[in-house]
Amino acid sequence: MPKSSQRDQRPLENQPLEPASTPQHATLARSFDAVAAQYAAARPGYPPALFDAIEELAGLPLAGARVLDVGAGTGIATRLLAERGARVTAVEPGAAMAAELHAAHPAVPLVRALGDALPFRDDAGFDLVGYAQAWHWTEPARSVPEALRVLRPGGALALWWNVPNPDVDWAAEQEARIARRLPGYHAHSVAPEAPDLIRGLGLGLHPVAQVLHWTRRVPVDTHLAMLGSRSYFSAIGPAAAPVLAAEREALRDVFPDGIVEEAYALDLTVTLRPPASS
Repeated sequence: MPKSSQRDQRPLENQPLEPASTPQHATLARSFDAVAAQYAAARPGYPPALFDAIEELAGLPLAGARVLDVGAGTGIATRLLAERGARVTAVEPGAAMAAELHAAHPAVPLVRALGDALPFRDDAGFDLVGYAQAWHWTEPARSVPEALRVLRPGGALALWWNVPNPDVDWAAEQEARIARRLPGYHAHSVAPEAPDLIRGLGLGLHPVAQVLHWTRRVPVDTHLAMLGSRSYFSAIGPAAAPVLAAEREALRDVFPDGIVEEAYALDLTVTLRPPASS
């Protein structure tokens, strides 16, 4: 692991990057195309319990449902929704991310667009509009009305995020280390605030939130690749390499066999479009 200089004897993992290197929100939103293949290979999927919960809260079976997967990325949720029998249309703005999705799922209709301006007619009749790990890149005052516009009456908007479980010591410690090194890290995470953001729009909506917990076991290299596919790492590029090197060293003490048990708190928010008035 690189040693700190004599001028600064703080441990490497506590030395922040220069504030001037902090990427802005727009830069973060565009950063994923640079790591599209890495994203597809290393990001976690979602457990079956998530889709069970969506069906319960939305009051509809996914089998046969018309689903719009917005911010679909490389198609991680797209595949799982299709495996549940949903008829999925993917929406993804990034060229490289969309290319990964199309290569993996060529039969899935794919539209290049943003959630703030969906290119579908009013009352397009979707049963579910889903955002997997993506709604925080939208402007809620635009993306929520857009979802309602293309949903059928009684249809559902579902937002979900895999978030490192703060109740697991090593995961919380890792997040704290990274936050010290990357100024503004996770400044745009809205997973816990999503229900209040939706209620605050004044649209008479009643979102319901649920948190699921799950784990996956992966080699340390996969875990580090997953970290590197996050927006802050991908936007900073090679300058973030020391942070990942420090994490490799820290993980050796926790997982000496080289297999990391990633622990996730899966935040889910479901909001129903009001039924048509009689």
